[in-house]
Amino acid sequence: MSQFAEGGWITIIGITVVFAILAILAIVMYAIGAFERGMTKKVEKEEKAVEETKEEVETPEEEIPPRDLAVITASILAYLAKKAEVVRPLPFRRKVSDAWRLYGLQSGMDEVENFNYEMRKW
Repeated sequence: MSQFAEGGWITIIGITVVFAILAILAIVMYAIGAFERGMTKKVEKEEKAVEETKEEVETPEEEIPPRDLAVITASILAYLAKKAEVVRPLPFRRKVSDAWRLYGLQSGMDEVENFNYEMRKW
């Protein structure tokens, strides 16, 4: 009976240790996440302050004419279509000969047959 009690106590202690370590890891991960969130908030605040102090200089954006955009798009699509046409050889495996499998089955059957034959001799 004492062996069962000792085994039970070892099991309880083991489970307690595992869950204690998991709890410690969860707390550490939560602390790292909170630290990371705090650091990103600081960086965002600093970036906002820098942006407010800078004068906003607007640069005119150049638009691509629709004709040029159509030519660029068509050339990209033609390139992708040509690339997709390349036929790649598919690897294939040769079928393994059934000789080894059949030999294994035959030898197993021979052993059983010899065993049965020897049993009848007695």
